[in-house]
Amino acid sequence: MKSTRTRRLLVVTAGAAALALPLAACGAGGGGADGTVEISFLTQSTGTNVEIAEALIEAFEAENPDISVRLETQPAGTEGDNLIKTKLATGEMEDVFGYNSGSLFQALNPDQTLVPLDDQPWVGDLIDTMKPVVSTDNGIYGAPFGSAQAGAVVYNKQVYADLGLEVPTTWDEFAANNEAIKAAGIAPVIQTYGDTWTSQLFVLGDFGNVLAQDPDWAEAYTAGERKYVDEPALAGFANQQAGYEAGWWNEDFASALYDDGARMVATGEGAHYPILTGIVTTFQQNYPDELENIGVFPLPAQNAEDTKLTVWLPNAVYIPKTTEGDKLEAAKTFVAFINEPGGCEIQTEVMVPSGPFATSACTLPDDVPGLLKDMQPYFDEGNTNPALEFLSPIKGPNLENITVEVGSGIRSAEDGAALYDDDVVKQAQQLGLEGW
Repeated sequence: MKSTRTRRLLVVTAGAAALALPLAACGAGGGGADGTVEISFLTQSTGTNVEIAEALIEAFEAENPDISVRLETQPAGTEGDNLIKTKLATGEMEDVFGYNSGSLFQALNPDQTLVPLDDQPWVGDLIDTMKPVVSTDNGIYGAPFGSAQAGAVVYNKQVYADLGLEVPTTWDEFAANNEAIKAAGIAPVIQTYGDTWTSQLFVLGDFGNVLAQDPDWAEAYTAGERKYVDEPALAGFANQQAGYEAGWWNEDFASALYDDGARMVATGEGAHYPILTGIVTTFQQNYPDELENIGVFPLPAQNAEDTKLTVWLPNAVYIPKTTEGDKLEAAKTFVAFINEPGGCEIQTEVMVPSGPFATSACTLPDDVPGLLKDMQPYFDEGNTNPALEFLSPIKGPNLENITVEVGSGIRSAEDGAALYDDDVVKQAQQLGLEGW
């Protein structure tokens, strides 16, 4: 892989070269003795973030010899959030930094702390779902960093082929498929409540459908004007109750774990597994021979026109307002590179993508698993909506326990939704949101 990357680094794309031209003549505002401009790039020290950043910097510097990038790292999680906010408040933020998109991005007070990037050429390539999670009413501030993933139904294609089933676009079609699968002696829907977080997908993965029916739902929810106990948001809880009552679950659903779910859908012990598509890495590691038997489709809404793929958008890279002069132009060039085809290719070489990119400028490699290819048409056709956490900061801590109860027949959908509506009140009040 090193030799392939080295050959690619020798090819200077026209876009990157054009962006870099003004920098060659600049010497002020952070330039080195040799005429280079040095910028810093901050990323989290978890997972493959550092490896991806190092590969991007190596390629970028080869294409832009008049810019050098110094890599800085910090922890993720709450500690990292606090450091980001402190650096922005004190004017000590690196020239480019990676951070969450969505509601956590909004908490950075972007209009006051970040450089607007609306005039950048890559903005026109952003998918519509990405734009609102890196924007305010005053502009776009972030560029995607990494690939998206979805909360959807991972399914076994061989089971479908053997039973002559087609991918459902409505809940009634999904139910009919499940009855046929059950009659064949296969678990229709895998649930893994031993890992309680997995129980949330019926609710969280249905939010794209909620937004299709009520585009103002997230904003109104944040203002205390929408509730899960009411339709269309009640549907996620109701569907989970319906699945339990229909006997669709695997027998060991109460104790099964995430890895058990991956095994069952990969081997055909179960037909469907509502889960995040990041599970593709588990399939690649543990079930490579079954990889092309696994596909994905959205959790179906009642009506086909409301069925949307619920997407967890990637993190983004931002430029603080303290980055100025030559450094600002260099930083913009680096941000653009990350979202050019070459930059995206580097990211997929280092890390297996969990879904398509959030920019039309980049496409998935031809050799990615079929599960990821199944997602691409939803992105291409605009049939995606963001997960709620990217549009609202409100998520109660007990959802996974409530959905375990609903999915186990302990609590009705209406009671579960009402309990969750109560669960979020304290958090909304702690955030100081109006209407709560």
